[in-house]
Amino acid sequence: MTSTVRALIPAGHSKPIGRYSPGVSVDGLVFVSGQVATDADGAVLHPGDAAGQTEVVFERLRQVLAEAGGILADLVSVIVYVVDVKRDFQAVSGVRNRVLAEPGPASTLVEVSRLAEDGCLVEISGVAVVQG
Repeated sequence: MTSTVRALIPAGHSKPIGRYSPGVSVDGLVFVSGQVATDADGAVLHPGDAAGQTEVVFERLRQVLAEAGGILADLVSVIVYVVDVKRDFQAVSGVRNRVLAEPGPASTLVEVSRLAEDGCLVEISGVAVVQG
């Protein structure tokens, strides 16, 4: 039996640069590429505001999951990349703790020297299990 891999590209999502998809679903698993706070044209939203960017990032995650019939509560794992953990941990965690249901997904937080999009402070990728 061959699995069907389906690309997930929500309407209004910024156009991928290169050969990748914002998300991919296969056999009830949804893999969401790292999402950042940019608009459809690639402009950074909420410059300098980690909480504002995190809100946008979780909305992007929600949109990708919705393309597969999922919701944020379906996330089983997330990786959070932050440019400055000392400065932004509380802001990012505050949004994360508000938008993710209990029990939260497995989670890794990584501080990075920069993200691919200049001006982005937070990037989050995830894996979800979507039934049905």
